[in-house]
Amino acid sequence: MAEIEYFYSAHSAFAYLGSARFMAIAGAAGRQIVHRPYDLRRGVAESGSVPFGKRTPAHIDYFFGREIVRWGEIRGAALMDGMPTHHMKDMTLPNTVLIAAQRQGHGIDRLAHAMLEAHWRDDADLVDEPTLARLCRDCDIDPAPVLAAADAPEVVAAYAANTDEAVARSVFGSPTYFVDGDMFYGQDRLEMVERALERPFAGAWPPAPA
Repeated sequence: MAEIEYFYSAHSAFAYLGSARFMAIAGAAGRQIVHRPYDLRRGVAESGSVPFGKRTPAHIDYFFGREIVRWGEIRGAALMDGMPTHHMKDMTLPNTVLIAAQRQGHGIDRLAHAMLEAHWRDDADLVDEPTLARLCRDCDIDPAPVLAAADAPEVVAAYAANTDEAVARSVFGSPTYFVDGDMFYGQDRLEMVERALERPFAGAWPPAPA
């Protein structure tokens, strides 16, 4: 089955807003989603963007307030009021749980969506192991071997490799989708993703060297 590469973090607001729609688009096109959870903080810093904690209050209020509310209405994504309580924590654990589950042969579309939804709808703490265990069970995944493997060297290395690849391929943030090598940054590009699956756009990414 042909694939769509999906770079994101388990706590990303805009990955959540696009998650259900993205998975529906991929399913309708008969494409498998290749999940590449990565270290969003490092990726943002190395792309040259301003880290979240250094953005102005007006920027945060607009892009992580008003825009989230509006896109939530458009995408039908239920949201809590305001920012999740645990949003600024290190999200290594939920991302490596996703990678561990994938490496153990589980399809993780449902789990990825469940993490995003729990964080943004229910104010769940994604760094809390019992919370992650419950989300795994809800997605018919035995949590014990997944949680046990989350800090295994090969899983940590895969997380670092995803991040290195994101930086190398100019991934600016979460979510970013690649359709046959063409990059689409942001869930507001999902209609373009859908069109690209039907008919590729002219040109190529990355552009040829001058």
